[in-house]
Parts: sequence; C-alpha cells; structure tokens
Amino acid sequence: MAGWRVLGMGSLFVALLVSAIAVVYYQYRARLVFIEIQQQQAALDQYEIEWGQMQLEITMLLEENRVESAALNQLKLILPKREETIYLKP
Repeated sequence: MAGWRVLGMGSLFVALLVSAIAVVYYQYRARLVFIEIQQQQAALDQYEIEWGQMQLEITMLLEENRVESAALNQLKLILPKREETIYLKP
C-alpha cells in the first residue's frame, strides 16, 4: 500500500515538473512571437510612411503647372500656333 502511495506521489511530481517546464517553454515561445510581431509592425509602419511620401512626391511631380513650367524653362519648349498644328485622321 505504501509502495503505491510513493509511486503515485512520484508520478504526480513528474507530471507537475513536466507541466512546469512546458509552461516556461511556451511562455518563452510566446514572447519570441510577440517580439517578432512588434518588429514586423514597426517595419509595416515604416513602409506606410515611405508609401505616403512617394505618393506625395508623385502628386507633386504630376501637377500640370509643374510639368508645363519644366517644359518651358528647362527644355525651352513652346506651344505651337493653331495653324502649325497638324491633325491626323485614323
């Protein structure tokens, strides 16, 4: 009877030890996953900032007056007269 009792207590102790180690391991894994999520979130935030900056830059570069100004000032282009315009029919 006492042998069974010691065996039962021993097996309970082993089960308790195994479950304690499992809790520590899975808590550690959860922390690693949380850290990775935080890093990915920071990278995503940085990409969103870059995306916004590029959208703003594209909008600025595509403004009509900027394109016209660059054509007139930098490339020295002029608008042709109406009679110099040639229309092609398809």
